Amino acid sequence: MSELPHTLKAELWDVAYALADAARPIALQYFRKSDQGLENKLDQGFDPVTIADKSIESEMRRILQARRPDDGIMGEEYADVAGTTGLTWVLDPIDGTRAFISGTPTWGVLIGLDAGQGPILGVVDQPFTGERFSGGFGSASWSHRGQAHDIAVRDCEKLSEAVLFTTFPEVGTFSEGAAFHRVAKQCKLTRYGTDCYAYALLAAGQIDLVIEAGLNAFDIQGPMAVIQNAGGIVSNWQGGPAHMGGQIIAAGDARAHAAALDLLK
Repeated sequence: MSELPHTLKAELWDVAYALADAARPIALQYFRKSDQGLENKLDQGFDPVTIADKSIESEMRRILQARRPDDGIMGEEYADVAGTTGLTWVLDPIDGTRAFISGTPTWGVLIGLDAGQGPILGVVDQPFTGERFSGGFGSASWSHRGQAHDIAVRDCEKLSEAVLFTTFPEVGTFSEGAAFHRVAKQCKLTRYGTDCYAYALLAAGQIDLVIEAGLNAFDIQGPMAVIQNAGGIVSNWQGGPAHMGGQIIAAGDARAHAAALDLLK
């Protein structure tokens, strides 16, 4: 897609923030409450969904229908909607539902805008802490309590200096887990269970690597845009495109990214 006009960029940001603003009160209505309407999507295993997930996505879709009716929509809870503009909103109403139902504030509302080859803007919003990480059109920012600041990834030349995050200790399949642990053994520190918040921390220059597997497009497009516009790299484990999910590695420094890729391969 060619360069977008400034007025359209401003409109798209307004819509993205309207989606995030609408999600906040719904999420907080159910977070750390006893009645979350918890359901399991799987017959075997555990993949939770709550009233908050469904209600947030429904409201975000209502806003998009009113404000950007010709754009496409890809969301976690409901069917995809085809658009005619070349722009698709990629929505994860509660990324980290396991964290949400456990009362830990590492979940978030993810919003990405895909122009065909990946996200051109993204938002990672954490309603409970009041933090919003945004990235698009060459800049990235963090806002909290009415204050906004530019953010950028940090330098990390060697894996021995790197802080690595992932959500599940198992990572994915047995072989994917083994590949992850090859990287983890070389890193200074490895932490688990932070869901989308890990990607936000990477964009803000607090950590160096996030490695995961088995992701969907709606899990990664919002965080991906924030990281890329903060100067970082997001790819699959072969170094290729990551916007449709799968095996994901995000890095703040190209040197750490390359070293980790060698071990993952």
